[in-house]
Amino acid sequence: MRVAIPHSLGKDEVRRRMQEKAGKASAKASDMLGSLASVDMTWRDEDHLAMDVSAMGFTVPCAVTLEEAELVIDVTMPDGLGFARRMIEGVIREKGEKLLA
Repeated sequence: MRVAIPHSLGKDEVRRRMQEKAGKASAKASDMLGSLASVDMTWRDEDHLAMDVSAMGFTVPCAVTLEEAELVIDVTMPDGLGFARRMIEGVIREKGEKLLA
């Protein structure tokens, strides 16, 4: 699944915001869900972030690409989570738009 979130901030500002908030998001997920969920993030280069979100026995790999006019999130949905696709897409869009606001 691919979710593209348009913005007019430019890559540098999006990168700054993501780097500032990435650690906070991971810590917040751990605080809220304890050992039930985890978020592992690795910057591949200045425009590409790899994320693995694990919860309820599933790991959802995500690739985030910073582009000049949009933030693109590619999500590899595990077979057992097809029923939650719309919900996951909605959460990604909501959180991404909040980050870029």
